[in-house]
Amino acid sequence: MPVIALTQGMGSLAKDIAEQLARELGIDTLQHEVADQVAEKMHVSKSLINRLRSGKAGPFERLRADRKAIAVYTAREVLDAAAKGNVVIRGWGATLLLHPVPHVPCVRILRPFEKRVQWLMQQLDTDDADAAAKEIERSDQANATRMHEQFGVTWNEPVLFDMVLNTDRLTVDTCVQQIRGLLARPEFAETEASRTRLLGLALSAHVRAALRDDAQTAGVNVTIEAARGRVALSGIVLDAKERDQTERVAASVPGVAGVENHLRVMSPRGG
Repeated sequence: MPVIALTQGMGSLAKDIAEQLARELGIDTLQHEVADQVAEKMHVSKSLINRLRSGKAGPFERLRADRKAIAVYTAREVLDAAAKGNVVIRGWGATLLLHPVPHVPCVRILRPFEKRVQWLMQQLDTDDADAAAKEIERSDQANATRMHEQFGVTWNEPVLFDMVLNTDRLTVDTCVQQIRGLLARPEFAETEASRTRLLGLALSAHVRAALRDDAQTAGVNVTIEAARGRVALSGIVLDAKERDQTERVAASVPGVAGVENHLRVMSPRGG
């Protein structure tokens, strides 16, 4: 059940590559569906989610936006799709969320800035190069900011990717064949261990989302590790009540067979 994660810089032709790759492999693509699910979960419009992601949201919208909740629900949707398999996931931090999974190729698609500006001008049927350049700069900055906030990384760091493809030098078809070749390599063969790792990440994401949904644990920031249905919680919580509720919420998530509670209660001041 192949899973491929791609970046999605505006004008990079990542969409074209994802769609052709999915057609040739007979699998699905995931991109806009994430916005639908996150918006529904947060009871906001899909357009707001997209404006926040693209850097087009106004100051008031950015101020009110629960960015942590968006990140939590996004991770759950991406990892859920990957766990089901047979999918090309474009954007949404997929290359970083899935980087720990050995059988998932994480590929960056890039193109020179000037070519991306030309692409956007064609899409918008305009000769205003400055406006097109500002739009792409805004999109890039929004992506960089989101990746730094969510993962603490520099968005374009090469070591985060298994392959980097330049669509100024390579055609869409060549890029697709390169990715298919990478997918066929033994390093990216799905194993029991790599499958277990992916399912563990997906279950951890469900637990984190459940904690976010519960009023008593919405602000809890703990480490969650999951494997074969067992979940380990570690970190510091406010008090014994919060520790016990965190365990109860985690235990209630479908697929959780047991919880190891290693949470520590914050020491009182002067204690």
